[in-house]
Amino acid sequence: MEFYISLGAFLLLGVYIYKNTKRQTVQPFPAAWHNLLLDNVIYYRKLPKDKQIVFQQRIMKFLSEVYIDGVELEITDLDKILIASSAVIPVFGFDDWHYNNLSGVLLYPDYFNKDLDFADTAESRNIGGLVGNGRFENKMILSRKALHHGFMNTTDKNNTGIHEFVHLIDKMDGSIDGVPKILLTHQYAIPWLNIIHEKMEAINNDKSDIREYGGTKQAEFFAVASEYFFERPDLLKRKHPKLYKMMMDCFSLKK
Repeated sequence: MEFYISLGAFLLLGVYIYKNTKRQTVQPFPAAWHNLLLDNVIYYRKLPKDKQIVFQQRIMKFLSEVYIDGVELEITDLDKILIASSAVIPVFGFDDWHYNNLSGVLLYPDYFNKDLDFADTAESRNIGGLVGNGRFENKMILSRKALHHGFMNTTDKNNTGIHEFVHLIDKMDGSIDGVPKILLTHQYAIPWLNIIHEKMEAINNDKSDIREYGGTKQAEFFAVASEYFFERPDLLKRKHPKLYKMMMDCFSLKK
C-alpha cells in the first residue's frame, strides 16, 4: 500500500513539474513580429538594435508566463504583441521581472462597463481596462479597441495597456495606492508623495497638461503620469523635470 501511495505521489509531482515546465517554455521570437513591432510600438522602434533583441526576448518570456484569452474575438499576433509590449515597457529597466500577481489577460472587443458588459446596448461602456479582484484576482481585462488606440495615437500621452500594467506593478506591494514600494526605496517615498500632491493640485486647478484623470486619486496619477512618461518622455522632461527625474529613478532607467 505504501508503495502505491508513494508511486501516486511521485506521479502527481511529475504531472505538476511537467505542467509548470510546459508553462515556462519560452518559444522563439517569430521573425515576422519584428516588423509588427516596428510599425506599431514606437518605444521599440526607438531602441538600438541590441536592445530590440532584449525586448523581443522579454516579450516571449512574458507570453510564456501569462495566457491571453479573447472574449468573443480571435486573438491576433498584433494583440499578443501589444499586450506583451504594455507589460514589458514599464519594467524594461529591470533585468529580471516577473508579474507574479498576473496569470492571464482577458481581451474584450470593445469598451465595457462596471458589470463587464460590452454589448452595443449596454449603458456606460467607458472602461478600457482594469486589474481584476475577487473572482478575477490575478487577471487583467482589456478592451482591444482601447489597447490598439493607445499604440496608434503616439501624441495623446494616453496608453491603456501601459496604464493597467502600471496599476499591476503598484499592486505588487499589496495595494494600488500610487506608491509602488516595490520600485521606490524608502528615501524616495516622501519626495514622491510631495510631487504627486503638487501635480494633482495643478491638474485639479486646470494648470497642467497631465490628463485630468490623474487628478482623481494617487493611484490614477501614478498610472497616468507613467503613460505620459513612456509615450512623450521628452515633453515630460521639458514640462515636468522633477517628475521626469523621479520616474527615471522609479523605473530604473539610465539618464
